[in-house]
This record gives sequence, C-alpha cells and structure tokens, in this order.
Amino acid sequence: MMANFPFFVFVGMLVLTYLQIIIDAQVIGVCYGMNGNDLPSPIDVVALYKANNITKMRTYDPITETLPALKGSEIEVILDIPNSKLQSLGDPQEADNWVTTNVMSYAKEVKIRYINVGNEISPVNNGTSQFVPFLLPALTNVQQSITKSGLQDQVKVSTAIETGLLANTYPPSQSAFREDTMSFIKPIIEFLKQNNAPLQANIYPYFGYIGDPEHVQLPYALFTQEQPDPSGYPNLFDAMLDSIYYAIDKAIGENNVEIVVSESGWPSDGGVGASVENAATYYKNLMDHAKSTKGTIYRPGKTIETYLFAMFDENLKIGAETEKHFGVFHPDKTQKYNLSF
Repeated sequence: MMANFPFFVFVGMLVLTYLQIIIDAQVIGVCYGMNGNDLPSPIDVVALYKANNITKMRTYDPITETLPALKGSEIEVILDIPNSKLQSLGDPQEADNWVTTNVMSYAKEVKIRYINVGNEISPVNNGTSQFVPFLLPALTNVQQSITKSGLQDQVKVSTAIETGLLANTYPPSQSAFREDTMSFIKPIIEFLKQNNAPLQANIYPYFGYIGDPEHVQLPYALFTQEQPDPSGYPNLFDAMLDSIYYAIDKAIGENNVEIVVSESGWPSDGGVGASVENAATYYKNLMDHAKSTKGTIYRPGKTIETYLFAMFDENLKIGAETEKHFGVFHPDKTQKYNLSF
C-alpha cells in the first residue's frame, strides 16, 4: 500500500486541479445585451458561449427570445426583469404569471440561477428614481412566487445596484449608503439577507477613472499599478467592491450578504481612456483577479463571481458613444481580445 501512496497523491492532485478548473470556469460570466441591429441570433449566441466555455450569462429583456435557445445548454443564467415591468409585479398574480412563463416553463431545461428584479434603481438617479416605489413590492412578490414553486433554493431573487448609492467611498472602510437612500436600500438589503440571496452590483472602474482622472490613475483602474494606494488597495475594482460591503455592514449592523458583480467592463472606443489596448488589459486582469482566491481586503480568500459587460458591441445603445463599444466579441462572433474563458 505504501508503494502505491504516491500514485494516489498524484491522482488526488489531478482531481483537485480539475475541480479548480471547473470552479474557475464558473466564476466568470458574460452579459448578453441585444441593443444592436447586426447581432447574431440567440441560438448562435448560445452556441458561441458554449464554444468559448462561457458558463454564465446575464440576459436582458426580451428573455423570451433567449430562454428557448438556452435549453439543454448547461449555461447558468441571470434573468433580468426590466424596470418598466416592476409596477405590474406589485400585483401578486402578475408575479405568479411572470414566474410561471419565464421560470417554471424552463426550470427543468435551463439553469436559472438568479432573477434580477430591476437594474440600477436609485432615488438619487433621475433616470430610475420613478421606479423606487415599485422595487421592494416586486422583489417580494417574485420571491413569494419562486417559493410557492419550490425553487427558492435553486433560484435567488435580487436586484442590481450602482455605486451612486454610496457616500464617502474613500477610503472604502468609511463608505456608507447615502442618507437620502437609506430608507430605500436598507429594506432591500434586509430582504436579501432574509432570503439568503446576494446583492448584485454593477462595478465600473472605467467610470471612476474618467470621472476623476486627477485622483484616479489609469494603472489603478486597469489592475496594473505596482504599489497599493494609501488605503492599502492595489486596484480600483477591489476598492469599489469593498465600499459596498462596508456600506452593507453599516446599514444592517452585520455583513453576511454576498455580492455578485453583475456587470463590469471597459470600452474599446468612443471616449477618454477607451481603447482596445486598455479594454484588453482590463478584461484580462479582471478575469484573472476574479478567478484567483485573493479576494479583497474586506473579503479575502475567495473568488469573485463576475459578469463581463458585454458579449457584443451594441450599435443601438443610447447615451455616450462609449456605450456602443463594451463588447468582448464583435457582432461577427470574432473575439476582440483573445480572452481565455
């Protein structure tokens, strides 16, 4: 038996390595937006995910076009409910109908992991503040529908926030939710804690960089700064992520709510700092960091579930020109950056 021991050790190491590869593959997802008139069909998109070993997808409305294509794919999915539908989901029957149509009808063939109820809703964001009264009722009713369906352990109900809800974000340990957002965000954090669901957060060091280039250096945003900043942070992504963790801690007096980075990306064109070189550097370093077990200062020793934004350049996106250039693939399905998933 002793003579065979090294062989078993070798086999064990192979198994652990294989398991680590699986874990790494499951950390990174890609957001699939459809705001373009030159994009592949959903069936071709799912095939592209599979061909590139992308095992997670965040999909936006219209999900009715994407869900059938995902059948049998083994891709884990975040389903987004658009802000415009939240008011109707204040009716429990409407929530039941939505869950029946979009979750129960596919649950046996599509690996639905999260439902994102609303995106970047905030009382201090003029573009989304009108949806504030509808978010918590919609979350509650969708959760109740999921529970009635017996899927509460399989499918987690959440919402995606943006960092504009925060105040005093530097150093991150001083971060807190803005006073004028507390009555909105605290019940949501408590809802997530009660249902053992993560908070989804859209984290964009790119916007942090272009918003304050005098104080935020490009290497700090791209994960290439050699030394930590005075607060001890080696990169802006970690600082932004921990700012949310610290804010949650202050809001509810403890922090056992995890964060999923539901969007993060860098544009390749259209504005300050937007280039193929910078975007390639950001995406590659973000993926390496998220898959490592370094974690952050506040949450060390763990991988970071992260969704790259986005799968394709989307030529119909509105807003700044950069919004059209976040894709990691071209619409013709070729890669921009030779990323290894």
